[in-house]
Amino acid sequence: MENGNSSFGDKKCALKPIRCKAAVSRKAGEALVMEEIMVAPPQPYEVRIRIICTALCHSDVTFWKLQVPPACFPRILGHEAIGVVESVGENVTEVIEGDTVLPTFMADCGDCADCKSHRSNLCSKFPFQVSPWMPRYENSSRFTDLNGNTLFHFLNVSSFSEYTVVDVANVVKIDSSVSPSRACLLSCGVSTGVGAAWETAKVEQGSTVVIFGLGSIGLAVAEGSRLCGASRVIGVDINPDKFQIGQKFGVTEFVNSMTCGNKRVCEVINEMTGGGADYCFECVGSSALVQEAYACCRQGWGKTITLGVDKPGSQICLDSFDVLHHGKTLIGSLFGGLKAKTHIPLLLKRYLSNELELDKFVTHEKKFEEINDAFQLLLEGKCIRCVLWMG
Repeated sequence: MENGNSSFGDKKCALKPIRCKAAVSRKAGEALVMEEIMVAPPQPYEVRIRIICTALCHSDVTFWKLQVPPACFPRILGHEAIGVVESVGENVTEVIEGDTVLPTFMADCGDCADCKSHRSNLCSKFPFQVSPWMPRYENSSRFTDLNGNTLFHFLNVSSFSEYTVVDVANVVKIDSSVSPSRACLLSCGVSTGVGAAWETAKVEQGSTVVIFGLGSIGLAVAEGSRLCGASRVIGVDINPDKFQIGQKFGVTEFVNSMTCGNKRVCEVINEMTGGGADYCFECVGSSALVQEAYACCRQGWGKTITLGVDKPGSQICLDSFDVLHHGKTLIGSLFGGLKAKTHIPLLLKRYLSNELELDKFVTHEKKFEEINDAFQLLLEGKCIRCVLWMG
């Protein structure tokens, strides 16, 4: 058994369990417990990673609060991170010990029909699911507490731990020279928002975009729309302070949905845009807002893209006449429609060439041990992204 200081070069040590610190979610909505855990060696097609830093995402908060399936406890949350390969299991050829990598919740196996196609990023070999287990091994976890009890995985990553084990289909090798606190953002949030504008919607130059919800995902959509050359980016939120923040990301106009009087938001947007926006993005996770977004995208070519995570079982109700006669498109976008191993390196290049502005997303940086304080900042809406540094 080794502690968290085992070296890359000692293969014999690398294939033993590692004892390290993790922030464990033991009960819905309660403070995470910082404790020592055991991380098992990687099995075939798996990679064990030493986490450098991890960022908080609203999906972590959603599943931390959730009390019904697919929630399960005790669990190690976290899915937006960067790390270094500590050891690899058999049949892993894409990465070696010492490589800098981003773990991603979306698989990119490279073998299935979907991964080989340019039309989809939804891997059919390892379809997305909120499973507590490793993707290739049913009812199998690589985490235990010091009493030998199983700790569940989260979104194929579980980055609220100094070490984690990830399937090689969920690992992207990147340039080690990129700032870790910036690169880690591309393993979920920024890629999701920017990708939704760039890859899913394919926002055209000179177009009009409406974004419902100016949280971190909505701001990333604004950034993506700016990169695509949109001329108008209208932000919709209940917090008027979000307009000043949004302007830094390319938001040009703002609608406070709480001050629309007797009008629906879609009516206000339709008046502002002369018949509806070219692209509408729902970034909150509300079926009602999806309907509102659909109602204010332009007939004939308007696209509504939904990115927000709603409660399990939520349904979207659309008028069949509207669907048939108005020629609009409604589409979901997981991870922004991006193929992790293809598109993340491209986004990093755009960051290094000063096109994609990642720096403005990071508003706070803290020690890993301060994770509960970071959760509070996110809950109070005081941060866009808080990066937690290990060690």
